[in-house]
Amino acid sequence: MDRVTGENVGLGVGCGSGDVTVAGTGVVGRFAPTPSGRMHLGNMYAMLAAWLSARARGGRMILRIEDIDRPRVLPDADRWIMDDLTWLGLDWDGEPVYQSDRLDRYEQVLDALRGRTESCGDGEEDCGSGDFAAGMPLVYPCFCSRADIRAASAPNEGDGFVVYPGTCRRLMRDDPAAVRARLAAGRQHSWRLAMPDDADGGIVRFDDRMYGAQTFRLARDLGDTVIRRADGLFAYQLAVTVDDLDMGVTDIVRGRDLLRSTALQLYIRGLVSGADRPSPKPTPTPAFAHLPLVDNAAGVRLAKRQRSLDMGVLRARGVTARQVVGYCAWLLGLQPTPDPCDARDLLDGFDWTTPAADLTDRRVPDDPFDVR
Repeated sequence: MDRVTGENVGLGVGCGSGDVTVAGTGVVGRFAPTPSGRMHLGNMYAMLAAWLSARARGGRMILRIEDIDRPRVLPDADRWIMDDLTWLGLDWDGEPVYQSDRLDRYEQVLDALRGRTESCGDGEEDCGSGDFAAGMPLVYPCFCSRADIRAASAPNEGDGFVVYPGTCRRLMRDDPAAVRARLAAGRQHSWRLAMPDDADGGIVRFDDRMYGAQTFRLARDLGDTVIRRADGLFAYQLAVTVDDLDMGVTDIVRGRDLLRSTALQLYIRGLVSGADRPSPKPTPTPAFAHLPLVDNAAGVRLAKRQRSLDMGVLRARGVTARQVVGYCAWLLGLQPTPDPCDARDLLDGFDWTTPAADLTDRRVPDDPFDVR
């Protein structure tokens, strides 16, 4: 029994350091920023939506600092994030959770996944011991470089997403001795999670509050996915899935660019939460809302390296919290004009019907606030 969520965890591993005590019932939302720079207007638009979604139904909010990619972390960026959220009136419950405090938990999950094979099925008591000769492992080492993968792949569906061509999966299947030899020689490698490639391709379906019914075929649309990088860092897809499951998150709000990732995370969730075999339909499933993206005046998605719309610059120019909240509410379609307001002014009657009425990506001018 998992001591955070009270759920049975089929992988037989408990939470490590960085545990969060979360009530087992009710709505639980989360802020999940990466401390790689100052938050910008697009980040705050999504965080306002996440806060409203949970708080309007009397739910709780977790603040999780996703600092697992250490090379990208900037000193003090976590404090900037907390200060900006507080300034905007977007509160959270309990102490912030840092992914860097939960590495033992991710290690436990990875070890358990490495002990399973794809052959596990209903009624099979032995799911393998991780021995390469016993069957195709669910998680396997990958020796491919990014250049190798780009050379062997084509972008998927025109969006630039590259599906792994399965090079090392075939090597594992056809010549496990060669894989053992490479590992023994200390060859650098990542660890990939095998997607089901049976007749239905591992179909994942979920309903999104903004974009409606979604269907993805894991093998075709995502391919085998890295869950631990070659540099030893745990991948986002594994960490965020384990965190959301452990912390009892029921309400997830983020950008539409993560719709594909949601399908993958639901598959991983099914593995971690105790399905009898790899399952793309874990229960219970959180509610999702994927937001249209926010672009700058040139039609390019906002990024932290573009300073003109980050919270530090806006606050230094004298832009008020009410102006930022009002503008983000307008981007969400919650008011007809970007008039200043408080976050709590938007709680009464909030639901996803109004934001879902306009699914076009938002575009903001270089100077959306007239501060004189």
